[in-house]
Amino acid sequence: MTEASAATAIYQDRAFLGHPKGLGFLSFTEMWERFSYYGMQTLLVLYMVHQLLLPGHVENVLGFAFFRGLLEHNGQHLSNQAIASAIFGLYSGLVYLTPILGGLLADRVLGRTPTILLGGVLMALGHFLMAFDTTFLIALICLMLGAGCFKGNLATQVGSLYREGDNRRATAFQIYYLGINAGVIVSPLVTGTLAEKVAWHWGFGAAGVGMVVALIIFVSGRRYLPPDPPLRSKIKSERPVMTAHEWRKVALLVAMLPVLSASIVGNNQIFNGYLIWAERGADLTLFGKPILTEWLISVDSIVSVITLALMVLFWRLWSKRFTEPDELGKMVIGCAFAALGVACLAFGTILTDPGQKVSLGWLLLFHLLNDIGFANVLPVGLALYARAAPRAIAATILGVYYLHLFAGNLFVGWLGGLLEKMPAAQFWLIHAALVGGAGVVLLGVRQVFGGLLAGDPAEPDFVAADAVKAP
Repeated sequence: MTEASAATAIYQDRAFLGHPKGLGFLSFTEMWERFSYYGMQTLLVLYMVHQLLLPGHVENVLGFAFFRGLLEHNGQHLSNQAIASAIFGLYSGLVYLTPILGGLLADRVLGRTPTILLGGVLMALGHFLMAFDTTFLIALICLMLGAGCFKGNLATQVGSLYREGDNRRATAFQIYYLGINAGVIVSPLVTGTLAEKVAWHWGFGAAGVGMVVALIIFVSGRRYLPPDPPLRSKIKSERPVMTAHEWRKVALLVAMLPVLSASIVGNNQIFNGYLIWAERGADLTLFGKPILTEWLISVDSIVSVITLALMVLFWRLWSKRFTEPDELGKMVIGCAFAALGVACLAFGTILTDPGQKVSLGWLLLFHLLNDIGFANVLPVGLALYARAAPRAIAATILGVYYLHLFAGNLFVGWLGGLLEKMPAAQFWLIHAALVGGAGVVLLGVRQVFGGLLAGDPAEPDFVAADAVKAP
């Protein structure tokens, strides 16, 4: 069978819920990869604070003395919690830079499938290396590089299952991201329980097993995927020319990145300072029974899936009777909800009697309001950049969009180090002010530059349902 006929057979395949079989394999591959990724990330800060950075362990980490010196370059001694927060920020931030390297590797050197396999192997190796104190930093490097090779390249294969103009593509991404969210919901329950009840390394080991399962599923379904496109280094094409209007639009999109970075600090602190604060200062009991700190990540993921679906439904119903806000308008609304959600953590702290722990109800209210905000900020921002980007450099602009997650996560790591230096209420009010301030700036951008970003309103809105609740 020729490549053309093989591709045609895939386009016509409807064996998996009316979609090609390859979608099923890709969805389950990504589900297990996200299980491994978020299972590890849920444990990371708690593991460092409670074990790795303590005497008897930290001395064994290869290269850690030098690395700590880099973090404390100004001569100021950082506490273990501040060090853990800084490491989290670097790791979660760099994960959004390495996909650029992974994309170049797939497009110009190895090809898409070999790059995905390399990424999967590196991630599995990284998870298993977390079982040893000595190889902790090496494990993080493997995980960052592996995620860069794996993350973006797997998602592009979803689109390659369909011809241009095939309306099933939108639904395909919704199915694909349902797999992602399933992995995010389940992973903290499994890895967190193993880490707390057995040992930390059992939790990391479970994440490694999840990555191996992802690789097995991907290899098993490879024959149902189209062949990799030719390497760009072998394709000659003319350089596209951009207009002055398009360059102004690009300048505005780039200038908005710091604002977007500020808008996510409350949400992305969930994997970092929030877990430390909740473990120490919140009453983690539900119907009289204690719950593990890591389970809060699963709670957040469940709430996020529900709110994402409800927001998509809400705006569709709203548009039948009223004018639907544009992307910037929705992002302003989202920042308002997210800021109010983070403020709930401050209000809960202020209203709790000294010596008592903050009620779980305040945490649940935070997750609800923050996730409503999330549904109108990050995925809508992605939709804005995808629509407004000039076609000549659309892929590059989408890569640039993710830089705000890189910067935002670095900022979250620095902010988390302030948790021990100030009252908890002040800590959360700072986050609320940053998120709310980002909303105010976006409102100003909409009023002044909204016309520059205006486009065809008849764009598919499935992107809002395609987000996963996580940094």
